Amino acid sequence: MRLQLDLASRVNREGRPSGVRLVAGVDISAPDKEGKARAAAVVLSYPELEMVELKVVRERLPFPYIPGLLAFRELPLILAALERLEKEPQLLLADGQGLAHPRRFGIACHLGLWLERPAIGCAKSLLLGTHGPLGEARGSWAELRERGEVVGAAVRTRQGVTPVYVSTGHLICLEAATEWVLHLTRHHRLPEPLRLAHLAASGELKEKEEEQDRLHYLARRVHG
Repeated sequence: MRLQLDLASRVNREGRPSGVRLVAGVDISAPDKEGKARAAAVVLSYPELEMVELKVVRERLPFPYIPGLLAFRELPLILAALERLEKEPQLLLADGQGLAHPRRFGIACHLGLWLERPAIGCAKSLLLGTHGPLGEARGSWAELRERGEVVGAAVRTRQGVTPVYVSTGHLICLEAATEWVLHLTRHHRLPEPLRLAHLAASGELKEKEEEQDRLHYLARRVHG
């Protein structure tokens, strides 16, 4: 906890990433009977949102489950998956919190600071804070506040669907993070990089599908 408090002061809450052509989503499964989890890193092209690369690592989790310390449990496997990538994404999305964390240092902050790359936290559930009324239309969002501080945003990515909770990870402002989440979301509640990372981590996205998507992406590039 002391380390999180120290590192939180180093998080850059400003920035608007430009020239982004590759975006990575990362996610991790629950441990299986052997105590091993699957961490996935999925790279998509932008703005096409075609899958370019997918890497999965299956290893034992090195840290127990303790609320608020998720990064210490999950990040070693996630980083291992990212290290196997041949492509280098310019933007990272983590399935979890960024600044919307008790010590303002969720897994997205830890990831972005470690790699010194723009990172966004996009969580499916609310960890802390409250927000005002949120419109039903896609793109509606409301500031998420905790103890008087804006720590994130509740964002409606689809008409009438439960919002996701977006917060700065590193090197990006909240407004830009919210815009990117909407740019990267198409027909589902979650942004495509995170949706596919979740499928890969759960074993539902197979290597054959990855190869087909990669070839489709290359063909599009060749033929313009």
